[in-house]
Amino acid sequence: MGGGRPKVQVTRIETFSACHRLHSRDLSDEENKEVFGKCNHPNGHGHNYKVEVSLKGAVDPRTGMVVNLVDLKQYMKIAISDKLDHKNLDKDVAFFATHVSTAENVAVLIWDEMTRVLPKPELLFEVKVHETEKN
Repeated sequence: MGGGRPKVQVTRIETFSACHRLHSRDLSDEENKEVFGKCNHPNGHGHNYKVEVSLKGAVDPRTGMVVNLVDLKQYMKIAISDKLDHKNLDKDVAFFATHVSTAENVAVLIWDEMTRVLPKPELLFEVKVHETEKN
């Protein structure tokens, strides 16, 4: 191993529930139905999302931590729960006025929000979003 401190990854999981409709303004109604199938239903549908946020960095020799998990919990509450839990993603979240509310774009939004609230955004390593199990 090199002379520097080892880098480690720390992951915390958060959950939230939300509804949405997969629909792109760039596609016709027929194309939307073809691409998104039942997820394009005009009334939308809901999910119980699981989000994994991972930070990667050197362990602080004084604290033994990359990040205080109590602090990470609060950052995730601000970036995820406060913005997304029990919301209609398409109607209640400004980001989705211009983006299709796919799981991929939910991950992009969470990445952006986490970099905004983290004191050291360079530690953000990965955001994973899981929609309802067996979707």
